Formats: sequence, structure tokens, C-alpha cells
Amino acid sequence: MPKETTSAEKAARAAERKSLRNKSIKSETKTRLARVEELVESKDIESAKQATVVAISTLDRAAKKGAIHPNTAARRKSRLMKKVNKAAIAQASPAEPRKTPRARKPKS
Repeated sequence: MPKETTSAEKAARAAERKSLRNKSIKSETKTRLARVEELVESKDIESAKQATVVAISTLDRAAKKGAIHPNTAARRKSRLMKKVNKAAIAQASPAEPRKTPRARKPKS
């Protein structure tokens, strides 16, 4: 087996450092997202909204540092806000369910 070049060894060391950094950033992001979802499940909407601000900030920071792709951060933020907003709406008016419009018949 051929010996690695000096530049390849250096690149491997750099990749290891970046991997460790990204791992902690991703872990923190997942923790923050899980905390929000836990609060939504327990129907503590006000705390969930506050935790959402922190989670979004964490996602933005992770994207800025390159730990996750910016589109991934945007997608996760969107899905998170959807869950929180849906829970907030459900809590505000639990008495009447939302009506869906009926499809119209096509004209003959």
C-alpha cells in the first residue's frame, strides 16, 4: 500500500477537526429542535414559541458555519414553524374544527 503524501495527511487531520466541530453543532441543533417538539406535544405553546426562536437561531448558525446546508436549515425552520403554528391554532380554537371547501362540479 502506498504511503500517503504529506498534503493528504494534513487534509485528513483537517477533516477530523471539522468533523468534530460539525458533530457538536449538529448535536446542539437536534437538541434544540427536539425541545421545541416536546413543548408542542405537551401543549405549552408560549414556551414552544420562545424555544423556537432559539432553535431557529441555532439552525442559522449551523448553516453559516457550514455544518449543514442552508437549504436544509430553511427546510427544518419551515417545518418547525408549521408545527408550532398548527399547535397554536389548535389551542386557540379547539371547539370548532376547520371546514374544508367542497369541490365544485364542472360546467357541462
